[in-house]
Amino acid sequence: MFSETNPMNVRSPNPWVLAARPRTLWAAVAPVLVGSGLALGSGVFRADAMVAALICALSFQVAANFANDASDARRGADPETRIGPTRAVASGLLTASHVWLAVWVIFAIAAACGLYIASITNWALVGVGAVAILATVTYTGGPSPYGYRGLGEMSVFVFFGLVATVGTRYAHDGTAPLEAWLLAVPVGLTASAILVANNVRDIETDEAAGKRTLAVALGRDRARTFYTVIVIAAFVVIVVTALIGIVPRWAALAVLAAPWALPLVRTIRSTTEGPALIRVLEGTARLHLLVGIGLGIGTAIG
Repeated sequence: MFSETNPMNVRSPNPWVLAARPRTLWAAVAPVLVGSGLALGSGVFRADAMVAALICALSFQVAANFANDASDARRGADPETRIGPTRAVASGLLTASHVWLAVWVIFAIAAACGLYIASITNWALVGVGAVAILATVTYTGGPSPYGYRGLGEMSVFVFFGLVATVGTRYAHDGTAPLEAWLLAVPVGLTASAILVANNVRDIETDEAAGKRTLAVALGRDRARTFYTVIVIAAFVVIVVTALIGIVPRWAALAVLAAPWALPLVRTIRSTTEGPALIRVLEGTARLHLLVGIGLGIGTAIG
């Protein structure tokens, strides 16, 4: 779902590590930090729930990255002319069948963690997990992948923002307070910004391959504006909700990450050069993590 942030043509000695896109995995870590911070601040923290939620979130992220690698290769969306790291299946380092087998093995790991969380909270979570698996597989796979129709950012917001953050909080005591939903918004927005940065970088090759991402649909200038808006909106939500007091006031600590956003916005709005846009992608992933750390610490303090 997210692209790796290494420089172009840098190969991992292990193609499975390459396909997993390890530098993108912070997108799965940040919501767990926030949900667990909220639980700690409320006095209901459970270490087993946090570990299960973290393994589940990371498993979904790796499975999504594997599935996207195989699906994009089949549709010709990862040509040699694209800017960015080598794709494992498109380059022949791994076969699609082996990658898809790994996807389902990793889904089994995620399912085991999900079942554990359901056993200590509510079995209705099994349905949420099933929907998440379906969303992961059909993002770039299946007969009509929604990632090719401009819906990728919405999916990231829902699953890496709302579901992951609120779900982590829920795992601790079976409740989903309003503050979890509210803080899931900036988590989802900054996670979505990672994908926007990736898709702005890949506009030309995606359009040529028939992959109509939101960036392709909007065009470069409006996609840049969209990136700027959602990054700013993430910090506005944090400030407003903390000042009003409907989330823990110390959650405003996350605003300390705002200075890291300024050069990212400046760069994405001013350049079309591949190396610079790769740095924006890497920086956006770092910004997302910093927001998650700030919210996690702040909500734990209360």
